Order: sequence, then structure tokens, then C-alpha cells
Amino acid sequence: MIFEKIRDCIMSRTNLSESVVTMQASLRDDLCLDSFDLAELGIELEDVFAVTIPDEDLIAFHTVSDIVTFMKNSTK
Repeated sequence: MIFEKIRDCIMSRTNLSESVVTMQASLRDDLCLDSFDLAELGIELEDVFAVTIPDEDLIAFHTVSDIVTFMKNSTK
């Protein structure tokens, strides 16, 4: 459920298919998200999950899995 919401947020900002947006996908290398894209994604994720993502956590995300782990820990 968390992964699917994150995947949907990423897919809504890119032209990528579900098969590309995997848990192991690198945000920068595989999904080609730059710092501006990540900032916008962070804002959307904060709205979707009703959490605050500190800047230092946002820039530390390297893979989709990193975001999933953060959200699991933040929404307990």
C-alpha cells in the first residue's frame, strides 16, 4: 500500500511505467529525478501521507525503498 502510493506519486510526475518504478530503482539514475523533482515529490508525499519530511531526509533518499522505509517509520 505504501509502495503503491509512492509509485503513483512518482508516475504522476514522470512518464515512467510501473515496471520502471520498483523498490530498487535509483531516484536519480533509474528514474532521472533531479533535485527540483525530488523537492516537488517530497511536497506531494507530505500531503499524501500527512507527514513532514525534513530536508536532510529528503536529500538522503537514494532509492524508492528508502522512501518506503521512511514512510513506514513515520506513519506508525
